[in-house]
Amino acid sequence: MADKPTADADRETVAWRIRGRVQGVAFRWFTRSAALRLGVDGWVRNLPDGSVEAQVRGPKDALRQLEQRLRRGPEAAQVRGFDEQALDPSIAMAPGFEIRY
Repeated sequence: MADKPTADADRETVAWRIRGRVQGVAFRWFTRSAALRLGVDGWVRNLPDGSVEAQVRGPKDALRQLEQRLRRGPEAAQVRGFDEQALDPSIAMAPGFEIRY
């Protein structure tokens, strides 16, 4: 007997690190706004080295759409690097999207 697919079967959890001119340009607010529109959960924060880190969970296509938006960023941003790491889907993540300070 085959297992029934779960609601989470199409969901991923990833960490992104975005480098370039991504602080002081409303990048975190841009990320939060896009994530909420796409129904993606997670958080975003500035890092001391000038990069931005985000951990996100959502449907695969929503994450790909969010990734495309973050690779461009808000108008004043200049994204020069974008790294992705798959995370264990069982890590705790609150619903919604927050900006961490």
